[in-house]
Amino acid sequence: MKTLVTGGAGFIGSHLVEALLKRGDEVRVLDNLSTGHEENLDKTKEEIEFIKGSITDLKVCRKACIGMDIVFHEAAIPSVPRSVKDPVTSHQANATGTLNMLVAARDAGVRRLVYAASSSAYGDTPTLPKVETMRATPMSPYALQKYIGEVYCRQFFDLFGFETVSLRYFNIFGPRQDPNSPYGGVIPKFMSALLGGNAPTIFGDGGQTRDFTYVENAVNANLLASRADPRACGKVFNIACGTRYSLVELLSTVQEITGINIPPRHEPPRAGDVRDSLADISLAGKFLGYEVKVGFEEGLKRTVEWFRS
Repeated sequence: MKTLVTGGAGFIGSHLVEALLKRGDEVRVLDNLSTGHEENLDKTKEEIEFIKGSITDLKVCRKACIGMDIVFHEAAIPSVPRSVKDPVTSHQANATGTLNMLVAARDAGVRRLVYAASSSAYGDTPTLPKVETMRATPMSPYALQKYIGEVYCRQFFDLFGFETVSLRYFNIFGPRQDPNSPYGGVIPKFMSALLGGNAPTIFGDGGQTRDFTYVENAVNANLLASRADPRACGKVFNIACGTRYSLVELLSTVQEITGINIPPRHEPPRAGDVRDSLADISLAGKFLGYEVKVGFEEGLKRTVEWFRS
């Protein structure tokens, strides 16, 4: 199978590239390296075709889609704070870029596009767990932009019969997640701080909860979505573990794994951040055959090992 991974030099995308090559696919990567890193593809660069370019350029998207069977659309500016600070640039990448990829893939005769959606679409509704039938209430430009991408995916299926599957990621973590990015995830920041002998930062009281999901689970969901029965098309699926941990619990577990116990420093809550998050993953199990392969603590251990190496 010939597959395109947008954002393939990024955190999740580079793991997906490795899994696709292992599956026997021919892999092409489209990335402008604005948030991705070439070293993420060190293991695979001799086996892939790499196009340096942006999904905000429709001509580049069309070039990248030529001859492809499946598109995995991972490229985005994955940051709530950055979208609040600069909503226009985020919109161009996250909303317009997704529309560009859908148009290019449809016109090139691609069979299916698998879209990296976001659990941020649910917003701060108090009802837990989050179920795909809930009304979207995005609280930030990033959340809104990723939700717009979902709606476009559904419309391209309904209007044009172009197969799309949207995967709502819940707080994906693992090796290669960039701790130095000002918009990086909390887990690499905690680990980097502790291993560097510094106090980790918690925004707010630390009682906010997340359904932390190891990257291998997200990669597996993508592989399943690419080959799922057509009944899965046009739908949105939660990709998570179905469990939640507070930031205080997370930090305590990371401290236990690393053996480093440095108390955190607290800063004010960030605008647009959701208080609690927990996924119902039964729909993904029913339509995709998705199940959790790597649990929370095992995922943290693997990630700590990578940071230490």
